[in-house]
Amino acid sequence: MLIVVSPAKSLDFASPAKTRKFTEPSYLREANELVTELQKLQPEDLSELMHISSKLGELNHQRYQNWHTPFDLKNSKQAIFAFKGDVYIGLQAEQFTTADLNFAQKHLRILSGLYGLLRPLDLMQPYRLEMGSRFNNKKGRNLYAFWDGKLTQNLNGLLAAEKKPVLVNLASKEYFSAIKPKELNAEVITPIFKDFSGGKYRVLGFFAKKARGSMTAFVIKNRITAAARLKEFAVDGYRFSESDSTASKLVFLRKQA
Repeated sequence: MLIVVSPAKSLDFASPAKTRKFTEPSYLREANELVTELQKLQPEDLSELMHISSKLGELNHQRYQNWHTPFDLKNSKQAIFAFKGDVYIGLQAEQFTTADLNFAQKHLRILSGLYGLLRPLDLMQPYRLEMGSRFNNKKGRNLYAFWDGKLTQNLNGLLAAEKKPVLVNLASKEYFSAIKPKELNAEVITPIFKDFSGGKYRVLGFFAKKARGSMTAFVIKNRITAAARLKEFAVDGYRFSESDSTASKLVFLRKQA
């Protein structure tokens, strides 16, 4: 069973990582191609491309100017410890044991606009490039064209070793759109997290993202490899709802006072 999650805009390259063990991204050559093009842009160009402030445009301009290989522990950080957004608040990777990290390295992949597909311990340098960005490149008008079927092929290669291959989609729509589900040789299961608000259950951004991270941690810490066990997830008040779910969409509800 494989899990895919989204990256995060918020990064932490100041705090030390829990381990010195690392791996190299599978698509570092492709990332270098993108960075070479991004380095040609001015701060205002990046602000327009990413719909960010001039301050963030300048920050990311500097990031791309400083981006270089080879990656090492002095200029890079393992992805699972570098990302610090809502999903990673729920993931709490800093609490993982060595055994947890080893399991995550095998069963978790982080989708990325720049790096394509990251293993938890893959080194990365700071960047901002959302998968949905309309960034013209040699392969098309956006990053979906750039990555095309590569990420799907990569996942199929990993899933091929499993008797009953399952891909658990805990990524956002923007990032999962870089995958071609119809070409995946696996059952795709998408957990959905809803909170009771305004008189009904609905998906609430921050809470849903945090829950995706919490479920990822649940799978990793409990060494879950069977899809049926996802229904056991009962963290932070969420409970599986059989009546609201289908075979491919598992709905978890939470009602707080």
